[in-house]
Amino acid sequence: MPIVQLDEHLIDQIAAGEVVERPASVVKELVENAIDAGATRIEIATAGGGKTLLRVTDDGCGIPEGELLLAVRRHCTSKLSGGLEEIATLGFRGEALPSIGSVARLSLRSRAAGAGEAFEIAVDHGHCDGPRPTALSRGTVVEVRDLFHSVPARLKFLKSERAESSAITDVVRRLALAEPEVRFEISGPDRTATVFEAARDMAERIAQVVGGDFTGNAVAIDAAREDIRLSGLAGLPTYSRGNSLQQFLFVNGRPVRDKMLVSALRGGYADVMAKDRHPVAVLFITLDPALVDVNVHPAKADVRFRDPGLVRGLIVGALRQAFAEAGLRSSSEGTAGILARMRAKAGEVTPAPRRFEGFAPGGFAAPRQTPFDAGASPYRPLAPRSETATLERGTAASDAGFRPNGLDEDAVTYEAGAASPVIATSGETQPAEDFPLGAARAQLHGNYIVAETDKGLVIVDQHAAHERLVYEALKEALHGKALASQMLLIPEIVDLSADDAERLAENAADLAALGLHLERFGPAAIAVRETPAILGQTDIQKLVRDLADELAEFGTKDSVKSRIDHVAATIACHGSVRSGRVLKLDEMNALLREMERTPSASQCNHGRPTFIELGLADIEKLFGRR
Repeated sequence: MPIVQLDEHLIDQIAAGEVVERPASVVKELVENAIDAGATRIEIATAGGGKTLLRVTDDGCGIPEGELLLAVRRHCTSKLSGGLEEIATLGFRGEALPSIGSVARLSLRSRAAGAGEAFEIAVDHGHCDGPRPTALSRGTVVEVRDLFHSVPARLKFLKSERAESSAITDVVRRLALAEPEVRFEISGPDRTATVFEAARDMAERIAQVVGGDFTGNAVAIDAAREDIRLSGLAGLPTYSRGNSLQQFLFVNGRPVRDKMLVSALRGGYADVMAKDRHPVAVLFITLDPALVDVNVHPAKADVRFRDPGLVRGLIVGALRQAFAEAGLRSSSEGTAGILARMRAKAGEVTPAPRRFEGFAPGGFAAPRQTPFDAGASPYRPLAPRSETATLERGTAASDAGFRPNGLDEDAVTYEAGAASPVIATSGETQPAEDFPLGAARAQLHGNYIVAETDKGLVIVDQHAAHERLVYEALKEALHGKALASQMLLIPEIVDLSADDAERLAENAADLAALGLHLERFGPAAIAVRETPAILGQTDIQKLVRDLADELAEFGTKDSVKSRIDHVAATIACHGSVRSGRVLKLDEMNALLREMERTPSASQCNHGRPTFIELGLADIEKLFGRR
């Protein structure tokens, strides 16, 4: 078949395949144009999930009559006066309107600022008509009808109307977060509207879009490294979701879905969140436009940083520092769940039948004998112990290297016996207002410590809490110095590509600090001579290949460290206070005090909360006192 020159309409349709993937892509491009035009009010109307109708109305600067035809021609734009090195707008490629017009019926009405009248042009699957006068007070109205009508192969791959409408809403939510001073309104065929009013500040806009519940369960992020700044809110590790839809990442005000940034976000939550859960976060990265390339893909959702390691380190470090400085904070979701369950179960309780026992002297019913009267109280007061008692932890590491049996269960003292409730007597209590987690008052079911604070109650899972304490101590001992390694009798040779072998060799010094000693073995292989002692018998081939893949994709080398941390977490789990063990009062308080001193003590190694706080106001509501 001979080589031929494609016609312009077919070229536009091919380009549209990259820019216009679905109705939400159209909305994204049109709303970005409105924001670049300086709009303060943007309205989005849809029908048929955006497949039948999409209309975007703004009050921006508008387009002069003489530029309307250029606006719908490929590679025509007003936003690249500074070149690709100084991109300060959301759009810049000049492809959106012609791509949309090649696969749909497009009409564009606009009145430029200061112009006496408005003008309109129409594009029907690549054929342009106009401009001609029209009625419009200000701004621009772009209307898209019958999307992909001329490309049925693309149309049949679209999802249901509900799914496409949801995708449109998600796009607008992300753009609304980036532009808090702009009012956004989304309306559908059912005449219901979602409105994000112009906000006074970013905190108010985040509450509008993500929800006030998130702002109450998040820590503020504000960090800088060299010329890069990171700001926003990051949800508590215990405030998580089953998918990543509640992660909002922005680079210089541009919403992005970059895999390196997502990886950095996961790295910041490592050790404090379950593997199958996803954090909720709204993070803004601000840097010199010359340090980031946004011209990676026509959809402009991916970016490339000049120094990705610096950006990743900033995100991971800022998140971990923020969680450490936040101290002990429990998610309000746990409290809300308790209150909901209590209210739901309240009507299901069947009262015990009442019997008439006759009258006692004075007209009051004679009390029936209880187990207390018979000397068979189910509660045992705790014997007083030394005020300086502490909950000891075993040694996790020694100068000779890590000892897996270094944590001995005997390091924690218990009171043997059944898991019956233990209630503190008044003579043994500590003042509740002296400590963030209050003073221990009881142990229930051999696992839950009930503490009283000046604001309410705290219920602590003793096994989960002590597991985190032991784990943090192990990590501090392990990563505080170069890890012990074990030499292989015969070096393990791992065959790789030349590029992977080069990357590993460049990072050999850093990997040696983690106990993994390797070196080049020819142009496309690596020789492993020592492995971290804590890993024991490990699959060296898989470990090295995973490292090579991670270095190639993210430029990081966390695989070794994550495996070491996993071993430490396993040891901490088996070496912690077991469920069903009865602790004495001073041991409970020692555990609470150690939690207050330990970073990330609000959740265990598996991401579950270690304690739940129940405010006094919530308790009073349950009893109808408020």
